Formats: sequence, structure tokens, C-alpha cells
Amino acid sequence: MQNRVVITGLGIVSPNGIGKQNFWDNTINGISGIGRIAAFDPVGLDCQIAGEVSGFDPETYFPKNELKKLPRAVPLCVAASKEAFDDAGIDFDSFSEEDFESLGVIVGTGGAGFDFSEKQFALYYSDQKKKVSPYAISNSLVGMLSSEISMKFGLQGRSHVISNGCTSSTDAMGYALNAIRSGQETWVLTGGVEACVTPAMMTGFERMRANPVHFNEDPERGSRPFNRDREGFVLAEGSWMMVMEDLEHAMKRGAHIYAEVVGYGSTCDAYHRVAIMPDGKQSTRALLMAMKDAQINEDAIDYINFHGTSTVMNDRIETLAVKGALNGHAMKVPVSSTKSMVGHPQGASGALGSTICLLSLQESVLTPTINMETPDPDCDLDYIANTSRDKSIDIAISNCISFGSKNSALVFRRFS
Repeated sequence: MQNRVVITGLGIVSPNGIGKQNFWDNTINGISGIGRIAAFDPVGLDCQIAGEVSGFDPETYFPKNELKKLPRAVPLCVAASKEAFDDAGIDFDSFSEEDFESLGVIVGTGGAGFDFSEKQFALYYSDQKKKVSPYAISNSLVGMLSSEISMKFGLQGRSHVISNGCTSSTDAMGYALNAIRSGQETWVLTGGVEACVTPAMMTGFERMRANPVHFNEDPERGSRPFNRDREGFVLAEGSWMMVMEDLEHAMKRGAHIYAEVVGYGSTCDAYHRVAIMPDGKQSTRALLMAMKDAQINEDAIDYINFHGTSTVMNDRIETLAVKGALNGHAMKVPVSSTKSMVGHPQGASGALGSTICLLSLQESVLTPTINMETPDPDCDLDYIANTSRDKSIDIAISNCISFGSKNSALVFRRFS
């Protein structure tokens, strides 16, 4: 018999709000966090907008001399992790050695050290080799992310990073779910982070023609999933972290429970490095696997948070995939893309979507897809256009699709 698994703490550092309440208030009110790039001068780029976290002070979490050695993802993730621990009622001062050894970290990211390595390469190729950091190698690798979190909080359980493109944090949460279900772990800090708004990253996506180019003067309208005139995704950063826990353990310590995690599914199109299989079959199968794992039928689903990147192919194929998984029920299920307000945080996408599902289950409010102005006829579901909706729900799904033909989904159920 599998252990039941619940979420007991949330932490959020998002372009449209730092802290759970700020994020939630802004999201249900359709407030965008997308603006002109501030991290560097974007002049010369075709796309000059991104979803950046503003008002964040990394020196709250690390001294300035330490920050020079770290990629931006680390303080973002540490900040979200601390909020998640506080929200879960975890007091490290009262921890025993066994407690520190029992709490693991499984976090998802696409390229957490990218900004740091980009700066180090710039020094190297400009003949400033002596300025290259001695941490140029260790802190450019994605694996350092969980290590930094573990060291910051003294956690001695497993410390893993799942780097799987845009499904990274969904898969990290799926691994955490199965580790707790099987009894290998009692509780895990999990979720995702991304911080790759850099000149090289933006240039790479520009070469792919993946970003919008006509909204530099109107950035809040740049991410527009499901519209006929959508041009691509708006790159974003941020961290959405959570404490995932064995139900019995959570109840013994009197923890608040957001929801139960009941299903996970993952597949691969085995098709293309960046394109999605046009029939959406494997994305459909990932959803069906998650539903089977959760032991639910399609008519039990009340809400889906879409990957919804605002690219022409993703939105159409994801719509097709959901229709394939839910059959006729798909037309009755409200769905939305939070990326319309946040942008696309790549490997943290699943953690973003999962956070929305958890808060929607708790607050009985469904968040909107903003910028719904010129609907694509091929995108014909109920996308909760522009305005949030009061609705009590029992089952929610977070869906993700990634470069490399990967698909993953998580199912959450109201706890009772």
C-alpha cells in the first residue's frame, strides 16, 4: 500500500509578486510581471522584454562576497525555499540530527547556472583569465543548485536536481512523490527555479524565432497564449517551491495541508529537439498516465493549468492533447495559462502551474489567461479569458511540454 502524499508549505518568488500572498493577489487580478529587460541593456535584440523578478534583494540571503560566486537562481530558490519551510511550520532550531537527515531536496531547473557560466566565458574570451572564478566549473553545473539549498539549511537527505527542459520541475515533483509514496522519504523540499534572462540566452531564442518581437513598447501584452497573433514565449525567471510530505507525518505535526498529490505521468514524443509532435499523442498519453495513477476518470477533472507558452504550435497541440485525454469533457473544463502574466520560466514551469493548482484548490478561485483578445479558432477551450473565476474544485492538473519531445503532468486533489 502506497503512502499518501500532501503539500504543506509554499514559497514563491515570481515576476508578478514575491511571497505567496502578493503572487496570488496579483495573479487572480490579472496583473502582469512582464516588462522591458532590466538585467542588461537589451538594445539590439529583436525581443527586449522578459518576466524578471523586481524588488528582490539577494543580500537578504547571502553576503555580497558570496553572491559573486553564485548564479542568480540560488538566492531566488533559497528565498522561495525559506518561505515554503516557514509556511509549513518547520522550525530548524528544534530539529534533531535525524530530522536534518530525513529532509531531502529534489528541485527542477533547465539551466540554473547559465548566467554564471556566461559571465565566466565572457571573461575568458576577453583575455581576463585571471578574473575567472575558481567556482566557474562547480557553480555553472545545474547539480550545484540542490547542494547550495541543502548547505544553506543543513539538510542531509538526498539532494538531487532534475534538469529535463521545461518539464524539469514537474518531473522533480513526480520523483519526490514516488519517493514519499514508497517510503524512501518522509518529506522533501521540491519545486523549481529558473534565472536565465541573459544576452546569450535571449540571442539563442531569437535565432530560433521563439520570442515575440512586436511588443517591446507594450510588454505586458507580449505573452498572449491562444491568440491568433501570438508570436512566441516571453522568457522569465522565478522560483516556486513547496514542502511535499507523507500524510501521516504531516498530520502528526499538525501541518496545514493545501492538497493531496495523487498522480504523475511522463512520456516522450521521440520526435524533435525543439518541435512538438503535431498529433499531441504523447502529451495526451502523459495526461492519461497521470489520471490513471490518480485513479480518476476524465469527468472528475475540474481545472487544468496549461503549459500555454504563447507559441503557435504549443498552444494548438496542447489543446489537441487535452481533447484527446478528456474527450468531450474537455469542452467543459476551465483551463488557463499563468504564463500570460509571468512569462515562460522554462524548467520552473511545472512548479508554477502546480502552485496555481494548489492555491486554486484552497481558495476556490481559478486564475485567468490575460491578453485574450483575438482567439485562435484552433484554440477553442474555456481559457478563463482575462478575468478570474470563483469556482470550488476538487481535482486540478498541471501540464507541461518540453524541448526534446518531453511531456509530464501532475494531478492534485482537494484534501479530505
